[in-house]
Amino acid sequence: MGQLLFLELNEISFESVSFYCSKGKLPNFRELIEEIGWSRTTSEQAYEHLEPWIQWVTAHTGLSFAEHGVFRLGDIVNRDLPQIWEMLEDKGLKVGAISPMNAKHRLRNAAFFVPDPWTATDCTAPRTLKQLSTAISQIVNDNTQSKLSFRSAAALLVGTCAYARVENYARYAKLAAGAVTKKWKKALLLDLLLADVFVSQVRRTHPDFATLFLNAGAHIQHHYMFHSAPYDGPARNPAWYAPPNADPVLEAYELYDHVVATIRRAFPAARIMLATGLHQVPYGEVLYYWRLKDHGAFLKAIDVPFERADPRMSRDFLITCADERQAEVAANRLRSAIADDGQPLFEVDNRGRDVFVMFIYPRQIDETLCFRVGDERYFPIREHVAFVAVKNGEHDGTGYFLDIGAQKGSLPPEMPLKHIPQHIMSALSV
Repeated sequence: MGQLLFLELNEISFESVSFYCSKGKLPNFRELIEEIGWSRTTSEQAYEHLEPWIQWVTAHTGLSFAEHGVFRLGDIVNRDLPQIWEMLEDKGLKVGAISPMNAKHRLRNAAFFVPDPWTATDCTAPRTLKQLSTAISQIVNDNTQSKLSFRSAAALLVGTCAYARVENYARYAKLAAGAVTKKWKKALLLDLLLADVFVSQVRRTHPDFATLFLNAGAHIQHHYMFHSAPYDGPARNPAWYAPPNADPVLEAYELYDHVVATIRRAFPAARIMLATGLHQVPYGEVLYYWRLKDHGAFLKAIDVPFERADPRMSRDFLITCADERQAEVAANRLRSAIADDGQPLFEVDNRGRDVFVMFIYPRQIDETLCFRVGDERYFPIREHVAFVAVKNGEHDGTGYFLDIGAQKGSLPPEMPLKHIPQHIMSALSV
């Protein structure tokens, strides 16, 4: 039994990868595709279930959504579902994970386990990496405001110095310089650092199985797919949004091409698998994404009762209330928040004491747009929200899977996403 490393490249499209390969780009992906090929993975049918935090639970547990029932990002912490890491640990294997989406740390003796920025679960790692993980969570959850606390900045600097690979120094410098004017490069910087952390932890602990989750490609496709070379549709982003000759999607795929090559060189004896969970296709309308700047302050200002407000990915946040009665009051007030143009501000899911909320206003917000909660009219909303993006991509349930240990043509053309854990266990002979 050898080492198996599982790379989770969230939501990327192997059709787009192949397009870039045909143009002379992505040499490492091209080599893998030519030598091995890939399988398409299938998952849920209902569109509301095509979310990465649902699909990755399926990929980690071998259970469909109907079986695992995890619908929101972070909700895995309220479940005790056996995941691939515990399945393998129970067989005597040493396992690790870097930033697995919507995964709960349930290991007894992890080689390492660093949670994603949105899931409140334990972290097993050296002190410097724990501090870096906390800093990354703060950076990701405050990404629209470019806020960085002194503690997070210090942890990010120390963590980068500790884990950045020398061979990537020039790449870090180039991305950091470009990030001043091109926001998508911040996501690329983070994924490069997570990949370097993964290499360092695998070398330090020598696990039998380890996973690495990278999200920049998904983030960039959602926001910049209309700029990508494979896109041939009519939609265009506003001129101020990104330079017309930029292709952020290609930049993300080029980074992943580099990461895959780096990991193969660093661990030449390891068997490597890649999966995407699902992928994205172009979105057909113009839809603006906004995010509250300070969730707690905003809720207080409009008299929404709560105990705690925790940001989640993009437009989402979770309100924790003292009891079900308080949660009902909070949910009703948020449901009744309507902009002056008649558009609702929030989509609300009351789950008892917790209320999951999404800011759903879909249009541009000018400085004069006010809103009402019931009969009371409130201040212009613009000062309380930060622009996130114009939506370019939406989810498609088809994902992709590639196994470097497989012979060309041996992978089935199509396989259920829920079969991935069994494929991993079979490859490790357990």
